[in-house]
Amino acid sequence: MKIHSLAAAAAVVLLSAPGLAAVRFDWFEYSGRDAIFAEPLPAGDYRNPVLAGFHPDPSVCRVGDDYYLVNSTFAYFPGIPVFHSRDLVHWAPIGHVISRPAQVKFDGLGINGGVFAPDLSHHRDTFYLLNTLVGAGGNCVFTAKDPAGPWTDPVFLDFDGIDPSLYFDDDGRAWLVNNGPPEGKPLYSGHRAIWIQEFDAAAKRLVGPRRVIVNGGVDPATKPIWIEGPHLLKKDGWYFLYCAEGGTGMQHSEVVLRSRSVTGPFEPSQANPILTQRDVDGTVPFAVTCTGHASMVIGPDGKWWAMFLGCRPFAGHFWTTGRETFLLPVSWTGDDWPVILPHGRRVPYAVAAPGGAHETAAIPTTGNLTWREDFSAAVLGSEWLMLRQPHETWWKTGASSGHLELQPRTESLGGTGNPTFLGRRVQHARFSAAAAMEVPAETGVTAGLAMFQSESHYYAFGIRREGGLRAVIEEANGQPARVVAQAELPDTKSLELRLMENDREITFAVRTREGEWQQVGQVFDAVPVTVQAAGDGNHFTGAVVGPFARLDH
Repeated sequence: MKIHSLAAAAAVVLLSAPGLAAVRFDWFEYSGRDAIFAEPLPAGDYRNPVLAGFHPDPSVCRVGDDYYLVNSTFAYFPGIPVFHSRDLVHWAPIGHVISRPAQVKFDGLGINGGVFAPDLSHHRDTFYLLNTLVGAGGNCVFTAKDPAGPWTDPVFLDFDGIDPSLYFDDDGRAWLVNNGPPEGKPLYSGHRAIWIQEFDAAAKRLVGPRRVIVNGGVDPATKPIWIEGPHLLKKDGWYFLYCAEGGTGMQHSEVVLRSRSVTGPFEPSQANPILTQRDVDGTVPFAVTCTGHASMVIGPDGKWWAMFLGCRPFAGHFWTTGRETFLLPVSWTGDDWPVILPHGRRVPYAVAAPGGAHETAAIPTTGNLTWREDFSAAVLGSEWLMLRQPHETWWKTGASSGHLELQPRTESLGGTGNPTFLGRRVQHARFSAAAAMEVPAETGVTAGLAMFQSESHYYAFGIRREGGLRAVIEEANGQPARVVAQAELPDTKSLELRLMENDREITFAVRTREGEWQQVGQVFDAVPVTVQAAGDGNHFTGAVVGPFARLDH
């Protein structure tokens, strides 16, 4: 699915607005250079994370020899990317579940609203996507015959809680499990429960009684918090219920329970948690932290594998990239319990691959990479995201123009609307993003590159006319954006901009196409655009970077 075609249903085309010229971008280039990705990869190994950068809450399902995976996108549009693989390692984007503006209502939401923890499953000839649209209608189900789309509009489900997922049993009956409030009054902050109820897949509705199958977590005596993200699988006559526990921060983990009946009672494994990094130092170089929210599947080698989320800090406890998708094999104990990672062991960056038909994705998803967009295609690529769904078409691209045109509008990065901004995921702690652009023709217009973490945490590096041509750096760090540096520029029709992050350092530079790079301002701190600055455990996305245009009056 491509953003331009998806948003063609927008009601108003602003590019034809009289008297205001669009800002033209000729190309955009992103290049990552993390030290850990520079390490040689042994033959037969794959590299973790398999989906680097903002790809949280993975859910994977297998259909024949094909694997499909989805991630959370919160209030970004298009929403819920769908990836395809034949080997669990190489993932190619094939579409989005939320591809039409009319499917969702993200207006007014902070970037942390919207899509939470989608769950993908397949039964007979239909794909099911369960999700909680936080602030946008609640729990719902989408369906499709083809995972690339189109997907239906959401059908909303009436139950209390979040993180629904479906399990289709051998007899064809479907069961929905989810995180919800406990029965009665919660005993402590973070006290949650896992509920189960039968689901009528044909009618897309819940039927029969609802019941709690886990109260609090695997060890209620310890007051466990935030049991969530439940999934069911069946193996050797056992129903395994595996869930995240401990919250999405440094105490995050994955736990497992099992029963001979799908409705319980469920007994916890003595090896819990079966995945966590809370028992190792998360501040050392190349640490992986916050692991959990797993999704298990049988790989092409006939063995079980787990996709899960994790984070890669730099400079101790900071990261801009958000939660990423990792892959590890699942081992089984002698008494038939799954273990993703033994206690005290770090998540490895290189692992022996599961085999299968290897593919090379058109868009690299991990490792050090350089990706260039010349905007010559008829539609924008699926890697581009915008804030919330559009109500008008403010961009134009294609072979006829050979560039991207962005219409300046008054919507700002600091608001809760749909500003003129296209971002691609930041996948590295050390990267550069550059673009060639025609400078704004009118006063009152600012355009350039932005690195966005949230409405209150971003950098905007823009060019504007104020008497003469000027480069301006704006920083939002928990408050409305303010100008932190500016520089006068010689009058020119076109120039190039560059934004570079090197762990905790961010620099901005500009040059004419024949000139040398000239740094604008000082070396800036990357912390304002980290997850920690934006809210740490209460901030769920990662940074994106790309071109923007704004009408200032």
